[in-house]
Amino acid sequence: MERTLILAKPDAVQRGLVGNIINRFERKGLKLIGIKMLSVDDEMLDEHYSHLTDKPFYDDIKNFMKSSPVVAMAWEGYECTASVRVIVGATNPREADAGTIRGDFAIGQGRNLIHASDSAENGEKEVSRFFSDEELLSYDKSEYIHVYEHKERSGDGRDS
Repeated sequence: MERTLILAKPDAVQRGLVGNIINRFERKGLKLIGIKMLSVDDEMLDEHYSHLTDKPFYDDIKNFMKSSPVVAMAWEGYECTASVRVIVGATNPREADAGTIRGDFAIGQGRNLIHASDSAENGEKEVSRFFSDEELLSYDKSEYIHVYEHKERSGDGRDS
């Protein structure tokens, strides 16, 4: 099973949308394996957004992300990063499809509610950045038999 990171950004926290966001992923059938509310500092933001630190708008992102707590969530599921990206919607909420989190709840590009890992590799790195191994829970999710085919649950690729 793949792991991915979701951050409910300060605008999601301030607007009381964290529950709605969690609900979207739960309805999809993904498994929440870690969750916490935290304030992010410069060091964490510089690492997390290292690909943006040289951009002229980075200081605005940094100040916004420090303006209020965020809710960090680690989710798990079969090829879940791609599923999460579909649920989240386009980075610019004005271009996001109706039915996505950004399409339904956001309109300003700089206030797009949520960060979602953009690849399986980054998902693993980002989960490790925000959660220690002790903060991630492993458990059987009884509904998986109704969510995934056997080959997806077992990871062996066979149709048994």
